[in-house]
Amino acid sequence: MGAAGKGGAAPCIFCSIARHEAPSRIVYEDENTIAFLDIAPLSRGHTLVVPKAHVDRLTDLPPDQYAPLLSTLARVCRRVERLSTHYNVGLNQGALAGQIVFHLHFHVIPRYEGQRTFPRVRKEITEEDGRSVHGLLRAD
Repeated sequence: MGAAGKGGAAPCIFCSIARHEAPSRIVYEDENTIAFLDIAPLSRGHTLVVPKAHVDRLTDLPPDQYAPLLSTLARVCRRVERLSTHYNVGLNQGALAGQIVFHLHFHVIPRYEGQRTFPRVRKEITEEDGRSVHGLLRAD
């Protein structure tokens, strides 16, 4: 289990977001989980679903947290369907698998007509698109 922010380890940006200490565009939050827009999306509406408790990997998550995380993931998928009914749900575990932030998180990535691959270079979300997408995904 990771010790982000303790014992000399680098602070965890997702823990900071969960504590509302770092800026983010939150689309859903409950006692155990938080979901927010990716700052460098692979597509419009790319959302991250994160447990609030810091764990590096899915295998580190306590079993009693499986249901809350999966429930939030399904809720976010339903919201993403407002943008597109086609989407990928992804989980990268470890650096060789593409994990960049070592705090467990699922990606929900909407897919659009004509989009066959993901962009090679990720660009930061624009303020205008961030506001627009956030508004669409925020409300139940």
